[in-house]
Amino acid sequence: MSLTKDDILHKAEKLNVKFIRMQFTDILGITKNVAITVEQLEEALEGNTMFDGSSIEGFTRIQESDMYLEPDYDTFAIFPWRPTEGGTVARLICDVYDADGNPFSGGPRNILKKVIKEAEEMGYEMYVGPEPEFFLFETDENGEPTTKTHDKGGYFDLSPVDLGYNTRRDISLALEEMGFEVEASHHEVAPGQHEIDFKYTDALRTADNIVTFKFVTKAIAKKHGLHATFMPKPIFGENGSGMHMNQSLFKDGENAFYDPEDELGLSKIAYHYIGGLLKHSKAIAAITNPTVNSYKRLVPGYEAPVYISWSSANRSALVRIPASRGKGTRVELRNPDPSANPYLAMAVMLKAGLDGIKNEIDPGEETLDNIYDMTDAERKDAGIDSLPGDLMTALGELKQNEVIKSALGDHAYTHFVKGKTIEWNVYRNQVHQWELDQYLETF
Repeated sequence: MSLTKDDILHKAEKLNVKFIRMQFTDILGITKNVAITVEQLEEALEGNTMFDGSSIEGFTRIQESDMYLEPDYDTFAIFPWRPTEGGTVARLICDVYDADGNPFSGGPRNILKKVIKEAEEMGYEMYVGPEPEFFLFETDENGEPTTKTHDKGGYFDLSPVDLGYNTRRDISLALEEMGFEVEASHHEVAPGQHEIDFKYTDALRTADNIVTFKFVTKAIAKKHGLHATFMPKPIFGENGSGMHMNQSLFKDGENAFYDPEDELGLSKIAYHYIGGLLKHSKAIAAITNPTVNSYKRLVPGYEAPVYISWSSANRSALVRIPASRGKGTRVELRNPDPSANPYLAMAVMLKAGLDGIKNEIDPGEETLDNIYDMTDAERKDAGIDSLPGDLMTALGELKQNEVIKSALGDHAYTHFVKGKTIEWNVYRNQVHQWELDQYLETF
């Protein structure tokens, strides 16, 4: 049941709320907020909180900087880790509006809402279950993050080797107090690497949950004297952090991906959705894997999928079909990583899937063999292509893809590509330690 303005005012009084953070994200998915006192809450609930959009990455120009925050009442939550003496701190996730009272076309949450509306007009509702991974690192004497892990744990290990257990437990408890349904929490493959999975829900709420999850994880880790990072590949030679996205479409309350008559239990809608994901996967990568570092994870040999294919039983494929059927039928896109802006990532994935449905795109035969074991010639014969090998190549694919560009809209697309091109050029112009080690004495 949706909350009303009066519900929130009552909760704020009952829970002794003194400060509210009006949260939103910039185009990179970084959480921003405007802090208000409880005395300003009633006016803020009317959408009257103003901020300077020109200071936010990918938003407006100086001459058109006034923007407003329209809170989503159902996102009201208390920060359970904050001290309660003197009052509690709450948050509301907001949509961004321009000075004319229209949804800002470059706002990531508004962009996802636009594609969700397109799906609704076709009769579909998207549900997503994310699997975000992260690293916990020690901090130095100045509180600055290091890349030194404080455990020697591995996949599903328990204490004492998994020294991040207490931090992971406290993160899970804080999330549950904020309304999450945590389904799994475990140590991942690499030392210091962890995963917390929460229950699937509709696409917008899932994107909100991912943003909240990242914020909470960093805050709780800091309380434990650790640094939590969602950087895709922080340690050379170890697995990177991914964020597999389990996706399904529902229609009239039923899972539109399920067909009990099909050999694999998949409907034509599911096959076409997979076809859309595969067709647009190279352009999608610019959004789901948006950093220079993302492509240090997307290399063969570390469980990260790089080959454009699908399978019901093969984790080397880009799109995997988990075993569950009926209501749990879903497709898992395996290349996204947690540096992605979840609103933009879900917008482009959904847009690609809808394009597959509209144009009945054939995903081709599933790949049963381990693609990592294939030679280049065998992959070529099987028609298996690869994801972009670096950020600039991915941006080039995005520039040529009108479907994915239309999901982002002109404003977000232009600012995203401009910002990421600058990022690539800064990286490209640096002299890195590897080059010094490799060439300084040799030449």
